[in-house]
Amino acid sequence: MVRDVLTDFLTDKKADVAAAPVAAQQSCCVEEGFVEDVSAASTMDQFFVPDPFNREGYLTMKQYTPARIGVWRAGPRYNTFSMLRFRADHATAQDSVFTDVGDKFLSDNGLICGQSNCGSRDEHVTRPDLGRQLCEETKALFSQKLQKSPKVLLMVGDGLSSAAIEANAAITLAAIKQGLKGYGIEVGPIPFVKFCRVGAMDQMGVLTGADVVCVLIGERPGLVTSESMSAYLAYKPSPDRPESWRTVVSNIHKGGTPAAEAGAHLASLIKRILDEKISGVDLKQ
Repeated sequence: MVRDVLTDFLTDKKADVAAAPVAAQQSCCVEEGFVEDVSAASTMDQFFVPDPFNREGYLTMKQYTPARIGVWRAGPRYNTFSMLRFRADHATAQDSVFTDVGDKFLSDNGLICGQSNCGSRDEHVTRPDLGRQLCEETKALFSQKLQKSPKVLLMVGDGLSSAAIEANAAITLAAIKQGLKGYGIEVGPIPFVKFCRVGAMDQMGVLTGADVVCVLIGERPGLVTSESMSAYLAYKPSPDRPESWRTVVSNIHKGGTPAAEAGAHLASLIKRILDEKISGVDLKQ
């Protein structure tokens, strides 16, 4: 399954590079009081170097990285468009940290909602230790609603990017469940933890007695994307386990590992962890 998805993905990527524009000069214009969205175009298609020695080679190289190369300058500073784009991407990153996952997303995906010991978004950012603990009300709710001693517990946490969860979690969950169904493994109700840190999965492991816990959580956003999600997996996790007991799949987003591909891979990884009864660095590659 994973091999087929990778083949299709890499074929599409080569076609995209071949079709890359010879030049994609962008400009920021004001017309009748309206400023166009500077973040609408991909940085991989934006090129401002005047009279380059090899424009085609430069643009081809840019198709392999979202790094801000070829942005040029105005004297010792960035040009206006590049500075506006930087500020727009920075604002998007901040929004993803300080915005909650929407109620509609949570209800549409049937997630059972709980919360960590953090009482606010500011506390979530400044007190990661509280984000690793479930509040007492959430423990009681999850004890009532979740399966006892399941083979696999899937959970979702907002982490440091609500945008990442809304963009990727639903597709990833569907792909994981489909893959596990092929192995004869059914998944029960899925909890969502607000103000969540990765360590909350340890308490979930103790609370439910799950053999494997897999948490999908928003990554710390950057200027390239605010929609990057990670998946952390562990065999029989508990607060006594070291960090090295976790297996991680990161950079799940449209510019990295697509959500559907990540879900297929995670299903096979969960099955392997169940079979070998280990995770993290002990799980030999």
